[in-house]
Amino acid sequence: MSPIIHLISIIIITVFFLNVVAVNSNGDESFDILNFHGDYSPPSPPPPPTPPYPPTLSCVDDLQGIGSLNSTCELTSSLNFSKDIYIGGNGSLRIHSGVVLGCPISGCVITINLTDYFSLGENSTIIAGTVMINATNATFGDNSMVNVTGLAGEAPAQTSGRPSGVQGAGGGHGGRGASCVTDNKESPEDVWGGDAYSWLELDRPWSYGSKGGTTSKEEDYGGEGGGRIGLFIDGLIEFGGSLLANGADGGIKGGGGSGGSIHIKASRMTGSGKVSATGGDGFAGGGGGRISINVFSRHDDSQFLVHGGKSLGCPENAGAAGTYYDAVPRSLIICNHNMSTSTDTLLLEFPKQPLWTNVYVQNHAKASVPLFWSRVQVRGQIHLSCAAVLSFGLSHYSSSEFELMAEELLMSDSVIKIYGALRMSVKMHLMWNSKMLIDGGTDVVVETSLLEASNLVVLRESSVIHSNANLGVHGQGYLNLSGPGDVIEAQRLVLSLFVGINLGQGSILRGPLVDGSDNDTTPRLYCDRQDCPVELLHPPEDCNVNSSLSFTLQICRVEDLNAEGIITGSVVHFHLVRTVVVHSTGEISASGLGCVGGVGKGKVLDSGVGGGGGHGGKGGYGFYDGNSVEGGIAYGNPNLPCELGSGSGDDSLAGSTAGGGIIVMGSLEHSLSSLSVHGLIRADGESFGDMKKQNGDTNSNIGPGGGAGGTILLFVHSLTLGISSTVSTVGGHGSSSGGGGGGGGRVHFHWSKIPTGDEYFPLAIVNGSIDTRGGFGSGQAHAGENGTLTGRACPKGLYGIYCEECPVGTYKNVSGSDKALCRICPSTELPHRAEYITVRGGVAHSPCPYQCISDRYHMPNCYTAFEELVYTFGGPWLFGIILLGLLILLGLVLSVARMKYVGGDEMPTVVPTRRGARMEHSFPFLESLNEVLETNRNEESQTHVHRMYFMGPNTFSEPWHLPHSPPEQVKEIVYEDAFNRFVDEINGLAAYQWWEGSIYSILAIIAYPLAWSWLQLCRKKKLQLLREYVRSEYDHSCLRSCRSRALYEGIKVAVTPDLMLAYVDFFLGGDEKRDDLPPRLHQRFPMSILFGGDGSYTAPFTLHSDNILTSLMSQAVPPTIWYRLIAGLNAQLRLVRRGHLKSGFGLIINWLETHANPTLSSYGVRIDLAWFQPTTSSRCQFGVVVYAIEKDGLVSINEDEDRPLESESQPCLNGVYNRNAMDYSRINEHPWTNKRMCGGILNAENLQTFKFKRVICYPFSFLVNNTKPIGHQDLVGLVISVLLLGDVSLVLLTLLQLYSISVVAFVLVLSILPLGILCPFPAGITALFSHGPRQAAGPARVYALWNIASLINVGVAFICGYINSKMHSTKKHPNFQSWNFSMDESEWWVLPSALVLCKVVQARLIDYHVANQEIQDPSVYSKDPDVFWQS
Repeated sequence: MSPIIHLISIIIITVFFLNVVAVNSNGDESFDILNFHGDYSPPSPPPPPTPPYPPTLSCVDDLQGIGSLNSTCELTSSLNFSKDIYIGGNGSLRIHSGVVLGCPISGCVITINLTDYFSLGENSTIIAGTVMINATNATFGDNSMVNVTGLAGEAPAQTSGRPSGVQGAGGGHGGRGASCVTDNKESPEDVWGGDAYSWLELDRPWSYGSKGGTTSKEEDYGGEGGGRIGLFIDGLIEFGGSLLANGADGGIKGGGGSGGSIHIKASRMTGSGKVSATGGDGFAGGGGGRISINVFSRHDDSQFLVHGGKSLGCPENAGAAGTYYDAVPRSLIICNHNMSTSTDTLLLEFPKQPLWTNVYVQNHAKASVPLFWSRVQVRGQIHLSCAAVLSFGLSHYSSSEFELMAEELLMSDSVIKIYGALRMSVKMHLMWNSKMLIDGGTDVVVETSLLEASNLVVLRESSVIHSNANLGVHGQGYLNLSGPGDVIEAQRLVLSLFVGINLGQGSILRGPLVDGSDNDTTPRLYCDRQDCPVELLHPPEDCNVNSSLSFTLQICRVEDLNAEGIITGSVVHFHLVRTVVVHSTGEISASGLGCVGGVGKGKVLDSGVGGGGGHGGKGGYGFYDGNSVEGGIAYGNPNLPCELGSGSGDDSLAGSTAGGGIIVMGSLEHSLSSLSVHGLIRADGESFGDMKKQNGDTNSNIGPGGGAGGTILLFVHSLTLGISSTVSTVGGHGSSSGGGGGGGGRVHFHWSKIPTGDEYFPLAIVNGSIDTRGGFGSGQAHAGENGTLTGRACPKGLYGIYCEECPVGTYKNVSGSDKALCRICPSTELPHRAEYITVRGGVAHSPCPYQCISDRYHMPNCYTAFEELVYTFGGPWLFGIILLGLLILLGLVLSVARMKYVGGDEMPTVVPTRRGARMEHSFPFLESLNEVLETNRNEESQTHVHRMYFMGPNTFSEPWHLPHSPPEQVKEIVYEDAFNRFVDEINGLAAYQWWEGSIYSILAIIAYPLAWSWLQLCRKKKLQLLREYVRSEYDHSCLRSCRSRALYEGIKVAVTPDLMLAYVDFFLGGDEKRDDLPPRLHQRFPMSILFGGDGSYTAPFTLHSDNILTSLMSQAVPPTIWYRLIAGLNAQLRLVRRGHLKSGFGLIINWLETHANPTLSSYGVRIDLAWFQPTTSSRCQFGVVVYAIEKDGLVSINEDEDRPLESESQPCLNGVYNRNAMDYSRINEHPWTNKRMCGGILNAENLQTFKFKRVICYPFSFLVNNTKPIGHQDLVGLVISVLLLGDVSLVLLTLLQLYSISVVAFVLVLSILPLGILCPFPAGITALFSHGPRQAAGPARVYALWNIASLINVGVAFICGYINSKMHSTKKHPNFQSWNFSMDESEWWVLPSALVLCKVVQARLIDYHVANQEIQDPSVYSKDPDVFWQS
């Protein structure tokens, strides 16, 4: 492009902008291209030239006022004028109250043009044909008035506002004038008076109203039209009066005049006045005028009236309403003030730019868009209310097409009529007790109306959308028909593109119409076709209304349909719908809407009697007067039906019945996701009785048959039929004159995708009824055959119409729906204790899946865990042999390992002399703790004064304690007060805390071995505490010896090995200077020695002899004799059992008489069994009494025979003894007594009367007790090892068996006692592998305790097994077969019984093992005294 062209372009653009700036600075209207807002509109035409005003009147001379119009003019008196007047000036005009300024002549003009304000005082009036006021501000006082009523000048040229003729019609302007003339050839809408005009000026009206018609040719009675009022105020209008431009009344002989024009323009408006341009009353009322208000800021509450005048000749037809236009919101209001009318307010061409915002038709107003084609478009809403009517087109010409476009269409008690076709596009369409009536005529070109609401369509309170042609309702939101009377109906109806459709109870969707006229818009059914129309199986995707398709009602592209109302049509189709829910009050029906004739129509006799129509089944034979006639044939494809039901015969005959229609839900490509029915889905044939009800009585000689049932074709993914639901294609009943019953129709479920395998889920939940039976025939006529109920062929594993899983125990390996295809599974493939199970998706092949009858059994053979173990090793017998051999082998290995590990410690020690050997072999390995910790006590024995025993067995309920007051033997070496304080401190230390006893009580209930271990631990701690106190902490202040106090010597605390018997030894300090201390042995006689232990299994009676006692007794008896005596006595005491003390002590007494005393008598000593009991406790302690005898056999009496024995804690012996050594009964007749203690010697006579208490664990003493050694130590260890391994094996097998019963039984056996059944094994291993006999005996006793305690767990196992056997004895499965080693059978007790036997044998062997460990010299049990002493 050349540079010259560029330069020219720049110059043109510069000139354009300069012109714009010039106009912007000089013109009245600003134009800023950079700040342009709003809708584009073409430039307005230039304003008309200012009319030539007459010369202005003066304030004083012409108006008789005060002041000047260039400053302020005040009018205080009324004036009348006879011609147009002009009042102008640069000042203000104030008309005082009560002043009338009038020119009561038609068309007279009063113009007020002021630079400042204008004021019309209270009760003041301006009267003229035209009043125009220009001012900066204006004030209209209360009850002030500008009145141009009936003073109109000439109406605009080329208008027909004034009616012609003598019908007395009303004049027209904003609305048509009414006419009371009736014409039977025309509808009321086609008869009116004066016509409307000045439509294009409704935003700035300036036309006079028209005169009304007259009823007389001689005289004009018509009322005059209203005048014009114009207020053009730059600022504020304070409005309290009235602006009246009404038409004048015509009376009974003339029509009312039409209202005039009122135009108000201001910046702001306040007050509450009245603005009226109504039609005048008359024989026929005049039409309303036009009002336009253009006020930017309104704060008024004014009343605006544009209604028509009353019609005295026809009160129901008032004049049409005028128009009221609010320019700022661009809203048009048509309101007839609740005056009924059949006369229209014309709505002609709507503006394109800018669009109106809202249109309101209210209060019985009747608006009409009379053009052949028109677009009604607003930016906001079109609102019809209070019996308003809005019509499109002409009633006699239904070929018009209209467009309605708005944000909202709101209808309340109103009607919209469309003559032709309507294309509506709104966002929201709400109807309340309203109707939209579409008369499509017969022109197939324009027969379809489309209503589109993008957000919401709601019909409430009997609202109706009716079309006698095709109708499409589209939306992107929701369609809601709320309740009874809400109807959408058309000859062909399509609802599409909604998110959801909700039909309330009593609402209806219908297509085609009931009793609709038969014309080109009536749907044509495909009655003579046997093949399916392709659109039923493959419908188009666009969802448009298409007259060439077979649908009469289609719901397309809808997410959810919720039907509590009725959906009815001849061919009802649901396409691209996701879910459909039909409630109990809902119904989808095509009943009686099929073909009257059709492929399967029934044949008819000349008499009119016919057979029933056929479809899925043949129609029934008709029978009349001995003649029969065949019914219709069956036709169609039962596996994919899509046919209409046939009727009873020729549709030319009156009274013929129709078959059922067709209901199709979904398509081959797009099925419904889910269909839930709780109401009705029907396509029944029509019965003769139903036809009579609809059409009235027909010829009784005619007897047609019933119509055949139609088709219900469902392409669904899942189906739910509630209890109250019905799906039916029942044939209709024949007439009572002999008509045959109609054949049943067809119902087919075409499942879209049948899931199989793990993806399977039930396709249908059917609790309702599905009926395809034929209709009944009357008399001898036959009923119609039943129709068909089919489903899509099911894949493998599924059968039936609903493709259910084959019954349990069957399989299906071919496609099809017949139940016979589900074959029974071979019984040989089912294990015992198994049952067939339901498999998701059915069983498609053999073998059939199964499961064990209980969780206790395990797949695949339904064995228990124990059985699986047994069968893994070849069965019960082989398993038992393998287990026994394995136990023996492991027992040998364990025994060899034990001998190598502990064998060296069990070898007998080689000693140099016979004397030492005797002592070692004689000693029973029961030493006191003093011997272990303090091995050299020989020196102490020389200074020993007295041994004082603690009272109490050192238990939590009865701890050790010393009595107060020192015994006689130590009174000379102690201070009594200090001694009592020492006793208090010792007793305080010896007492146990409450929580220690609580722990013991809890453990005694839970597991006694743990309680015994806890007791021993507490006893050891208590002993250490006492010894530490006496050795280190106590200052020995109770002793008189200074040396003893200084060296912390003189008092020693010791205890027997069982930690039950404790004592305090008192020694001299060396500075007492007493010749009589320490006393010699014979001075101590009779001397009591208490047994340690309590006769229980863990603490047998023992006589503890430490070095002090041995040293003392050596003064009379050689140590070897004494040691042997102690060993033999302790060996016999081991056999004494608590609970069997009489028999045990009897043996002790006998042994003392046969073995001990004969040997001791040679040394002048005798020993007897005695009992001792403190007075403060009922517990009895046992021991022996040692005393001296003379060579001749008499009892030796010391010098102080009345002196009590060694301690106050011991029983005191009577100092007087029978001198006859053989008469010991005299001694026993008098037991020892003093103030603190009591006791006596036990012999064969008084032992029988002695009372012993038995404890709760007495029965266990038969299983665990101390016995004599049997030798064969290695063999016993080997057997125990085998039994120990057998025990743990049986325990594990028993637990495995219990786990197979239930987890509860398993936990109970482990918990009662806690883990008691598992503890014997580790305890036994510990005992077997303990070093040395002394260390092995203690763990062996613990092992025995755990072994016997575990019997409680075994007892729980017995109880659980018994309960389980009783519970399952009545629940045996048919496939159940007994098995020898099952807890479910009679042999459930085998393993627990074997375990009990194993534990009992273990208990006895453990006792022998303990005896072998503790008694190394079996000769201590010799019955021959000589053998005993020589060993």
